[in-house]
Amino acid sequence: MSASDPEPPGPAAPEPTGPTAAELTAVAPQLRELRRRAGLTLEAAARDAGLSPAHLSRLETGRRQPSLPMLLALARVYATTVADLLGETPADPRSVIRSADMEPNTAGGWTYLQASAPGRAMQALRVRVPYGSQGDIVRVHPGEEWLYVLRGRLRLRLGDSTRLLGPGDSAHFDSLTPHRIAAADEDGLELLFLHTLLQSPAAALCLGPAAGHTAPGGTP
Repeated sequence: MSASDPEPPGPAAPEPTGPTAAELTAVAPQLRELRRRAGLTLEAAARDAGLSPAHLSRLETGRRQPSLPMLLALARVYATTVADLLGETPADPRSVIRSADMEPNTAGGWTYLQASAPGRAMQALRVRVPYGSQGDIVRVHPGEEWLYVLRGRLRLRLGDSTRLLGPGDSAHFDSLTPHRIAAADEDGLELLFLHTLLQSPAAALCLGPAAGHTAPGGTP
C-alpha cells in the first residue's frame, strides 16, 4: 500500500448500551411525575435515593443528567424500573412465563428455575432444595424475601427462632435478618421464592453456578 492509499477502515465501534443523552434529558418530567404519584416530597425522595434535594430538583428540571446508579436508586424509591423511567417499552416483556420455558440452573446442590421476566424490580424463582444441602449456611444480605412452600417441609431459621413450614405456608422477611433454609424431610423441598433486586449488588444477581456464589441473589 502506497503512502497515498487511504487507510482501510477500522473495526466498527461497539453499539452503546447505556441511556442516550436524549433519553436522559427526556426523563426529567417523568421523574417529577413518578415522585408526585408516589406521594413523596422532594426532600423525602432525595433522602431515600441518597441525593440532595437540590440535586434531585436539577434532575427533575433537566438541568442535570442522571447517571445509571442514580436511575437505579430512583427506580427503587418509586417502585419501578429504569426502563419505565426512560419511557421505554420492552420489545418482549414476557409477561407470561411457561413452565416448559423455565430452564433449570443448579448451585450448591439446589435447583433454580427462573419464574419471572428479566428487568423487573424483583426476581421470582422456583427452588428445589434437597435434604441435607446448604442447611448449615446462614445468609444476611440487603433486600426482602417472600417464600411459599410448594412441596415438602421447610425448616426456616430467622434470627434466633426456627419455624417448620408445610405446603401452603409462606414467610415474608427482611433479608438483613440472618436466615437459614433447609429441607426437613429426606424427600426434599420445593419453594416459590421472590426477592427484591434493586437493593442487591449487580454482581450477586446472576443465576446458576459461579465462582464465589452460593445461590442466585445470594439467597435464599
